[in-house]
Amino acid sequence: MTMLAWALMLLPSGPAMAVDDDGVVRIKSAHSMPETIKRIKKDVADKGIMFFSEIDQSKLAADAGVTLRPSTLIVFGNPPLGTLFLTSNPSAGLDWPVRVLVYQDEKGDVWVNYTDFTWIAHRHGIMDRDDAFNKASEVIASITSTVR
Repeated sequence: MTMLAWALMLLPSGPAMAVDDDGVVRIKSAHSMPETIKRIKKDVADKGIMFFSEIDQSKLAADAGVTLRPSTLIVFGNPPLGTLFLTSNPSAGLDWPVRVLVYQDEKGDVWVNYTDFTWIAHRHGIMDRDDAFNKASEVIASITSTVR
């Protein structure tokens, strides 16, 4: 069974959510960029998850003389959970803490993207943290459900 098929079985389905072979989960937001970011940050805070950073990529682009549609990277995590993955394989630090990208496409639709945790486990060959990955998947699904 391919990673994609396996990942799709574990994720909630619906027309506004997709995961591709690249492991990226794409969710169409029902809200504007500011409202989507606000909802994600509020849910992260309400869950007691550590907020690390909000990076306005379109502002960085503008400062560099580049035109970029609205794009913001939100970085957060739960060190007691996330660092477990690094104890299994230090290269998992490439994917932790959690990063959620909120961007606006050419049609004006707002999208929320993140890397599927099952895909991350396979990417780093982590086979001893199923409970932790399941918990992380539940949490990110809950957080992103606030923008649907």
